[in-house]
Amino acid sequence: MSADSLTPRMIVERLDKYIIGQDEAKRAVAIALRNRWRRQNVSQELGEEIAPKNIIMIGPTGVGKTEIARRLAKLDNSPFLKVEASKFTEVGYVGRDVESMIRDLVELSVNMVKAEEQEKVKAKAAELAEERLLDILLPPKPLERTVGDLMADQKTVDANEEATLRSHDTTREKLRRFLKEGKLDHRQVEIEVAESRPTPMIEIFSTAGVEDMGLNIKELFGNIFPHKKKRTKVKVPEALEILTQEEAQRLVDMDKVTKTAVARVEQSGIIFLDEIDKIVGSDSPHGPDVSREGVQRDLLPIVEGSTVNTRYGMVKTDHILFIAAGAFSFTKPSDLIPELQGRFPIRVELNSLGKEEFIRILTEPRNALVKQYIEMMATEGVRLVFTDDAIAEIAEIAALVNERTENIGARRLYTVMETLLEDISFDAPDMEEKEITIDAAYVREKLMDIIEDEDLSRYIL
Repeated sequence: MSADSLTPRMIVERLDKYIIGQDEAKRAVAIALRNRWRRQNVSQELGEEIAPKNIIMIGPTGVGKTEIARRLAKLDNSPFLKVEASKFTEVGYVGRDVESMIRDLVELSVNMVKAEEQEKVKAKAAELAEERLLDILLPPKPLERTVGDLMADQKTVDANEEATLRSHDTTREKLRRFLKEGKLDHRQVEIEVAESRPTPMIEIFSTAGVEDMGLNIKELFGNIFPHKKKRTKVKVPEALEILTQEEAQRLVDMDKVTKTAVARVEQSGIIFLDEIDKIVGSDSPHGPDVSREGVQRDLLPIVEGSTVNTRYGMVKTDHILFIAAGAFSFTKPSDLIPELQGRFPIRVELNSLGKEEFIRILTEPRNALVKQYIEMMATEGVRLVFTDDAIAEIAEIAALVNERTENIGARRLYTVMETLLEDISFDAPDMEEKEITIDAAYVREKLMDIIEDEDLSRYIL
């Protein structure tokens, strides 16, 4: 779907197919995505001045924060990167270089655009690969020319050459037909493939990334030790696939791919900053947490707009949409440094999930857990049937365990469902009974002992 037809209402409707509840968060991200399209359609001079409306999502784990951001990016076909903010505090005072998130996003974008371009030239690449494979199956024979031939009448020689070529073409077309009909699939051919060789390991004692040194190690060693090709024997279908990939890569204009990818990152990139509450400095008696506050100050120029050097050139971050998320159990968004707070003007709180939401999560979304298990067991020839009271019982047990132990939201459903269906999953290939009905009694039989023993439920569920 084109970006201009993605109205906020339609965005929310699309998100509703995968995420239950959290209407306020869906509305916020829908408006943010639509504002991006609006900015791109105002005058260029004014568009440069309109900053993205970054969002902070506040809520416990397992309520859909990551899923909302990921599905939003898929709707708009935007380059999307999820990164944990705590990664930047792990090593000493600095941790990972914060600019690496932009480099990773550009790398993802390049791969996306490259895949799109290869899809466009797929038909042409398949044709060229077919010709190469026919050349391997039927190598063109060089015509032998003797001194007598050269001295003979040229017309006679030309006629002989023409007859040979015509015979060769007939055989080639016959092979082409066999290839398309699959009659050569059992046959093996010998082709040249690029030999993959690992890049030599180099340890660099630097707080900055390798790319900050102004060189790319892989490219450097790629030039010193060029890729070798090795001959290998493969079956015809595999050979055709390998040759098609090679031809597709040759047909793609990488300069165009790079330019498009960088532009897409700058105009429609989305970065999901998870665990942002983990970089809030603690008010300890020993003074501020230098590492965490330092990470906030490093993040600030990236979020407010700066230029980052990548292997594909300079990338501006002024219009990248940042969606931050955190539980904020022991801290609050106002504990972030004021400058960073100002760069996240929209704040939405996501609600904890209870029994009613769990029932809907189990049945309504396109990728609902119940649907997943039914389809997986169907591959073994086993038909699973879940009754309504069974789904209600599963939801109630998940909500109860969340109350008693740590609240991990909808992720609790995964542990409950896996424990519930463990025996069926194990025995499915050998079962004689091919239809199993899961009702409330079955759920209680399998899970009630664990639920009643609170210590055991802490380990198993």
